[in-house]
Amino acid sequence: MENAKKAARKRKIRKFIESFKTNKMGMIGAIILGIFIFLAIFGPIIYPYDPMQFGTAKDVMAPPGPGRILGSDDMGRDVLGGLISGTRISLAVGILATIISMVVGTIIGVASGYYGGRTDAILMRFTDMFLVIPWLPLMLVLAAILGSSIWNIILVIGLTSWAGTARVVRAQALSIKERQFVERAKSIGADDRHIMVKHILPNVFPLVFANTILVSAVAILSETTLSFLGMGDPTHPSWGMMLHFAFESGAASVGAFWFLLPPGLCVVAVVLAFTFLGYAFDEILNPKLERR
Repeated sequence: MENAKKAARKRKIRKFIESFKTNKMGMIGAIILGIFIFLAIFGPIIYPYDPMQFGTAKDVMAPPGPGRILGSDDMGRDVLGGLISGTRISLAVGILATIISMVVGTIIGVASGYYGGRTDAILMRFTDMFLVIPWLPLMLVLAAILGSSIWNIILVIGLTSWAGTARVVRAQALSIKERQFVERAKSIGADDRHIMVKHILPNVFPLVFANTILVSAVAILSETTLSFLGMGDPTHPSWGMMLHFAFESGAASVGAFWFLLPPGLCVVAVVLAFTFLGYAFDEILNPKLERR
């Protein structure tokens, strides 16, 4: 029995990999994201850079040239070095905030869908409250209250972006709890926790996984927005902080495009990569969307 389960699992993984390889949107997203992950891991080794080391007066807003591939910023710092350093911060914030969002949304969605009744009503009204409150003012208020440290930013984004996941998971859990294998588990005396962990969660996980990739794009965009508005952590400069400094220093008005465009293009590229991956995974893992 156990060997049959392992064989079935291997077939599913093999089928997923084969389907993903033929999905052009997914492959483009994977390549783009792979480049940024490589920069985040090996960039500081290949291009050593201290984001807190300021340049001299002649380096301020210096255009691209020898020794300064992408020029320098308003404090004389190397823009390319800041871009590589910011890759690690932006991706880390996006991934960690997404993990928080995924865990909270999955727990609430599974519990709401499985128990139903009053529990479902209470949890969904709580979820609706987060859905109807404008996310940007809510994040700004929470960031102002908790402070602008990088960990507080991760917590704020994670705790304000779980509601959509909870709604999606609840809808799937409502369907799964009516299936025969759940009824059989109840008939042999399995408790609610066992059923939710062993039967409901594995069946909603593909949907959670696909939705999580899309939430990652939102998380990175949220961090960029908070940092651009001055709520980021200046000791951990991300792409959003670079855009904030570029805007405050008037880079656009003086024509310092090398300071303004690179971080903006990086944000667009990473968000696009996560979006492509999210749609590709949803298309492969969701039976209703899978192209047969």
